[in-house]
Amino acid sequence: MPLFLGHAMNPRHIEVIAPNFKHRLSGVTSTIIQLVPLQARSLGIAVLGPGLPAHLPRLRVRDLPRLWTRPAARSVRVFHARRNVEMLAGLVLRDGLRMPMRLVFTSASQRHHTGWTKFLIRRMDAVIATSDKTAAYLQVPSTTVRHGIDTERFAPAPDSAAAKAGLGLDPATRYIGCFGRVRHQKGTDVFVDAMIGLLPWRPGWSAIVAGRATAEHLALERELKARTAAAGLADRILFVGEHRDIDRWYKALHLFVAPQRWEGFGLTPLEAMATGVPVVATDVGAFSELILDGQTGRIVAPGDLAALERAVGEMMDDEPFLGRASAAALAHVRAEFPLEREVAELRAVYERVWAGG
Repeated sequence: MPLFLGHAMNPRHIEVIAPNFKHRLSGVTSTIIQLVPLQARSLGIAVLGPGLPAHLPRLRVRDLPRLWTRPAARSVRVFHARRNVEMLAGLVLRDGLRMPMRLVFTSASQRHHTGWTKFLIRRMDAVIATSDKTAAYLQVPSTTVRHGIDTERFAPAPDSAAAKAGLGLDPATRYIGCFGRVRHQKGTDVFVDAMIGLLPWRPGWSAIVAGRATAEHLALERELKARTAAAGLADRILFVGEHRDIDRWYKALHLFVAPQRWEGFGLTPLEAMATGVPVVATDVGAFSELILDGQTGRIVAPGDLAALERAVGEMMDDEPFLGRASAAALAHVRAEFPLEREVAELRAVYERVWAGG
């Protein structure tokens, strides 16, 4: 069983290291935060790096020299990287410092890799793709493991009106959301433009934009707020910023929009559907592998404002379909995308690496 020294884990009992070398909240960070507590129930796993909650089992930097000693239960440790810088760190530990380590990399990218990334990937002991589309861009054998979702954290509100009131929202209003970083790649501008076209004709609805605009995207956020104000919708298109308790905001929604122009995997549709919220999404990332078009939501072409506006408007106006799609979305995610399934499939990859190590 894993042994902890406070929140620091005894390196002797660490079988898997999950590095996170990025301070800002990102999809990768969210994945680690969700997975590690569940993995730790049956596996000696510890995180390494900044930007993660203190409650997670942790490998301290000062304990890195102790990794030259093999773990108690395995012949080698698994270092599970999800970014280039983490693959590089793994190579330093395994090949440079000759620590008993095997390297696993998860790729969510859907583009042709640079020569540097290909160099790193070829030196991994196992590669995981988060979708079939991602696997098609890899030039090495891979295993597809789609992300799962914490269906206890992301779940429908027992009382929708109370959930909205708890956030300072109008309990009688229906809300449509777009959550994620505010930037061109995420299609935030497309969502706002769609809302400017739709909301004046639908007085019972308002929109919520939740997410952070980093320094290089503050101008876009200011422009979108100005557009909203010019349309007379500043009180109906709400920019609420970044929230760590984003699950509470999903509980206030009746419809979710994922308007990305590009995406690696994209967890937000799963988070919405797990909360019983239907989704209109663009055909990027893994969205078409997550959403059942016409059942749990709709899929449209990326960057096509007219198509997005039409699909969203039709769903806003079709109350019976919204109800059916909500129930279908909840059932679909609970059956196909529980976090426990992702944990089991990752464990199978680790076991193959250990068997060959």
